Amino acid sequence: MTQAIDISRSSSQPRQDGRGERIGVAVVGLGGAVATTAIAGIEMIKAGKNDRTGLPLAEFAVQGMADYRDLVFSGWDVNGDDLATAAEKHGVLDRDSLQAGGRALRGIRPMQAVGSSAFCKNVDGENKFNARGHREAVERIADDIARFKRDSGVDRVVMVNLASTERYPDMAATALQSLKAFEKGLDESDAAIGPAMLYAYAAIKSGTPYANFSPSVSADAKPLIEMAHERNVAVAGKDGKTGQTFMKTVIAPALRQRSLHVDGWFSTNILGNRDGLALDDPNSLQSKVGTKKSVLDQMLGYKVEDHIIDIRYYRPRGDDKEAWDNIDITGFMGQRMQIKVNFLCKDSILAAPLAIEIARCLGLADRRGQGGVQEQMGVFFKAPMMSNGHDPVHAFHSQQDILLDWMGVGEGSEA
Repeated sequence: MTQAIDISRSSSQPRQDGRGERIGVAVVGLGGAVATTAIAGIEMIKAGKNDRTGLPLAEFAVQGMADYRDLVFSGWDVNGDDLATAAEKHGVLDRDSLQAGGRALRGIRPMQAVGSSAFCKNVDGENKFNARGHREAVERIADDIARFKRDSGVDRVVMVNLASTERYPDMAATALQSLKAFEKGLDESDAAIGPAMLYAYAAIKSGTPYANFSPSVSADAKPLIEMAHERNVAVAGKDGKTGQTFMKTVIAPALRQRSLHVDGWFSTNILGNRDGLALDDPNSLQSKVGTKKSVLDQMLGYKVEDHIIDIRYYRPRGDDKEAWDNIDITGFMGQRMQIKVNFLCKDSILAAPLAIEIARCLGLADRRGQGGVQEQMGVFFKAPMMSNGHDPVHAFHSQQDILLDWMGVGEGSEA
């Protein structure tokens, strides 16, 4: 049985609200760099050692939204290390941060996970349970969710997928065409259904809101969107928008507004963390590049013929990802110019706050009874899920306005 971290009751800081609802965050990939960073950061907030810098929604007081100190974490990982050991290996947190969050991190080990080397070739581990098939796997996940809620005493549970990128599945497979076919595929352990889809199905079936921070196909598969709407369960995703794509969604709309034509956009990344190792497999890389390429043409209103994205696993860099962008533009009188961006960022330091805010937004949607695809959460993702087949909004400023209006704190929201 997993131990849940209760980070809500012993804070030395005064509460900012009197609502008190506690949210259990069930994390797929609990031992990863993003999850351990998120939990350590929240634990430091509890101890008064983190000023909430970097948390995008910290300045807004929203009726019904859980406070950061009212989050409780548990989850699954193929690596069975306690989270303090895992965090030390990832090398994201400095000594002070590890000490501040260490006690809580040492107190939790991930539950046994559903894993598949066929879907994630380069990241595997021994902390897996051997299910006899897909149906048994989703029942085990659902049991874990129920036990987590019962043992932690939270008011509601949400699930966030922070696991490594899976290969792109065969989207033409019969099992992925309808909910009825998907159910049959579960019974037959269809090879087209990967672990991310199993977690999403188990969450939706158990009434647990689900968000996909990875590029893997999960709740965005047609049968699972159908199921989420039928059961009125909130789902959101996919692929967290943290670094290079975040910058792209800020810069591109400005170029369009100034009528500066983008002739080409070359983007490259180097990173050496577990996410980078997963992407060193060409099949997993395909999923990631697909979500990163999806944003530019929609924002500019035309196809950029020379839009090139290159991602390289470079072990010495660890979690300190580096992204280069070269943008060729044409301006007034046909004059050509260039923009060069070099973003040296800490991948998990950018991602962890978004995962935290996603969990809080899922909890708020669930509390409001708002199920199905949560389009207003698109600001967090490279490839936002849409419920009616229309194109997503990608421009960062527009996405932010949509989210704040939904929260009730934007200029377009009702007083």
